[in-house]
Formats: sequence, structure tokens, C-alpha cells
Amino acid sequence: MTGAEPYDLARLSINQETVKQWSLPELAAGCAAAGISKVGLWRAPVQEYGVERAARLMRDSGLTVTSLCRGGFFTAVDAGERAAALDDNRAAIDEAATLGTGTLVLVSGGLPAGDRDIAAARERVADALAVLAPYAGERGVRLAIEPLHPMFASDRCVVSTLGQALDIAERFPAEQVGVVVDTYHLWWDDLAPAHIARAGAAGRIACFQVADWITPLPEGALLGRGQLGDGCIDLRGWRRRVEAAGYDGPVEVEIFNPALWARDGADVVAELAERYVRHVS
Repeated sequence: MTGAEPYDLARLSINQETVKQWSLPELAAGCAAAGISKVGLWRAPVQEYGVERAARLMRDSGLTVTSLCRGGFFTAVDAGERAAALDDNRAAIDEAATLGTGTLVLVSGGLPAGDRDIAAARERVADALAVLAPYAGERGVRLAIEPLHPMFASDRCVVSTLGQALDIAERFPAEQVGVVVDTYHLWWDDLAPAHIARAGAAGRIACFQVADWITPLPEGALLGRGQLGDGCIDLRGWRRRVEAAGYDGPVEVEIFNPALWARDGADVVAELAERYVRHVS
């Protein structure tokens, strides 16, 4: 970006993993230099830097933290593992509150080894939320259930559709538990538009994330997300759907892609801003 383009980047948020090659100070400086005022953060680099120190850095750089990723992984059967997961998620909630974000993204967890009862695993997710939702609400943090593409159901996330996420979220107050709408995970589902409307009517859309789908996946399922406009998703159409449902919050670009990580971070962010305007806003 040269500064001359009439880009409206007010809603654009850059998820930290999109420019994983940057340190937290580099992320803060790079986004501020590009005219981007919002970022989504990840727990591991924030913990390494120091949670309170990271919060000060974001504030001093004029950046709003739109989400923290991630909590979750609730599907263990073993009582000790489940207790440890609850403790870790309480810590994640506290970290989100310190960073000033009202959204903690949850990846529910996959099937434990040898387990084939996916419905029971989803119920364990709901059981964990029953413990954590009031704790999060007291700290001004909303737990945001993210449905992942079905290819992740066995090992990462037993919640695969927005409908499944809403079925769990609706057991709890909307200010405590919401859902994530992520184009990479949901673009294929012909029921997703109806569920977006359902989520919006109940005030459940906590986070809207965008990435494109490239065929064939260049780096496998996890690291194959495409740069905006390089794939087959109607990103602007998805943005319009969530807006029609009442969502007017940040549009968070979350792309896991080693090809982007190998490039200069400032070039990636400049390209993202241009692609966001051309394909999403």
C-alpha cells in the first residue's frame, strides 16, 4: 500500500497466524503502519511475550484485539484430562480479558483414541461449557464455538457445521456463548446461510473469519488456506450474509499458509489489504 488508495480498512483484522513470521512487536508496528487497527492473537506467542506486556503493546500501538485463539479441546474421557482442559480454558479466559478482547475462539477437540461415539463427544463439549460459560461471562468474555470442516472431525473438532455449533451454544446465554463463522470451514455447506440467519437473530455471531479454498490443497488440510481471491469461495457473498444477519463486527483474515509465512510480512499485509478490498468489503 502506498497510502494513496482509498481503502476502507476499518473492519479489517489481521489474525496473527496469517503473518506468523512476525513477532508481536512486528505485528503491532506492521499493522499500524498499514492503517490496520485490529488484530486477532494466539495464546502461545502471547504467553511467550507475556500476557500483560502484550496487552500494553496492543493498547500503546492503537490496536484492538478482536479475538484470542484458542480454547477448547473438551472431548477427553479421562477425568484428569478433562479437569486439566477446564483449568487451561479458565486461564485462556483470563488471558482474553487481560488483552481486552470479548471473544475466545474454541476448537472443540476430536475423538479420543479408540472412541467412535461422536455424539457423546459433542455432549462433553456442552458439559465443559456449562462449567466455563458463567466464568467467562463474569469476565466479559464470550466463548465462541468454531465449527471446523468435517475433515477435522476425528482429530481436531467434532463440531463440523454451524448448525451443530448453534445447537450447543443455544443452551447458554448469548452473551456467554456464541459461534464463529469461518469461510474456510463452512463454504461447502448449503445449510450454512440459514444457520447464519439463525445465529444472527439470536445475537450469536461472535467472530467472522475469512480465508479462501484452493484445490488441490497446497499444504494439506491444516496449512492449505488460500490468499483472499485465489480460490473458489464467494467471500463478498459471505460477508453480505453475516451482515444481513445483523453482524457488523470485524472481518478477521486467518490464513495458515507456509507460502505466506516465507514472504516479507509487510508485503503480505499490503497484499491482504488490497485483496480484502477487492474480494470481501
